[in-house]
Amino acid sequence: MRRKPRIPPSPLPQRDGVDPVRVKLPPEGAWATVRDHLVERLAAGDGVIDAMLRGGEIVGADGTPITPDAPYAPGSFVWFHRDPPDEVPVPFALDVVHRDEHIVVVDKPHFLATMPRGSHVTQTALARLRTELDLPTLGAAHRLDRLTAGLLLFTVRPEERGAYQTLFRDRRVHKEYEAVAAYDPEVPLPRTVRSHIEKERGVIAAYEVEGAEPNSESRVELVEHRGGLGRYRLTPHTGRTHQLRVHMNALGLPILGDPVYPVVTGPVPPDDFRRPLQLLARVLEFTDPVTGVAHRFVSGRTLGAWSAYDDWNQ
Repeated sequence: MRRKPRIPPSPLPQRDGVDPVRVKLPPEGAWATVRDHLVERLAAGDGVIDAMLRGGEIVGADGTPITPDAPYAPGSFVWFHRDPPDEVPVPFALDVVHRDEHIVVVDKPHFLATMPRGSHVTQTALARLRTELDLPTLGAAHRLDRLTAGLLLFTVRPEERGAYQTLFRDRRVHKEYEAVAAYDPEVPLPRTVRSHIEKERGVIAAYEVEGAEPNSESRVELVEHRGGLGRYRLTPHTGRTHQLRVHMNALGLPILGDPVYPVVTGPVPPDDFRRPLQLLARVLEFTDPVTGVAHRFVSGRTLGAWSAYDDWNQ
């Protein structure tokens, strides 16, 4: 069995908790220089790559800057930092619930993405925690949607990350969510919802495929209701994208504050933190695969539409 070639460690440090970009040069190609390949591959705009090369911002495995005329080296790696997008700071605390030498568990606020991606880079839970806790090796074991609040598990040691990720892949983590939606006495609860959910790349909303083999399952329970609203306990048994939001919408009970289900609304200004999605990852329970300790964590957050609807709805 052929071993994968070893990837050298990054010669560049993180910047604001964000790793540098690593690019592997293809083993075959007709480019004369590294510069020619990067200009074609990255489509960074006129003059951007040239300016980065002149400034010594693109480096090889030993940290030496790549010169503008450096010959193409098949199979080698280069690193550089992208300029982060302009981001509005998310003005909510990222609360640490548990920390030991193996894991960090946090209670994420609404509007904060889990990991750097697209227009959300430094304003993510991973980047902020790496900086605030001075843990550059921190990695995410799973994700929550940017609009969903609640418990997130991070790993401290890169060599242990796979063990914790496997817990989620093999469904050995018990997760409970809380949601606020309309109350409808005609919807019989509790019930288990099963359907086939598809999510296309580049399309905001996921959708259900009628008649297809189910690939998602959620338990929906009504905890209490008052004033036309219900507070629900949601227990996912699978982890499809937007699964709980899709299933609640299919029941005719879309979660309050959802900008996608039942209809995709217009873009919200990045500094508008009103009416957050009323979905919270309330409970995270698992047996630690490294230490054998049984963990149960409970979010300390509350959903505003239930505790103070008028304030949430401003």
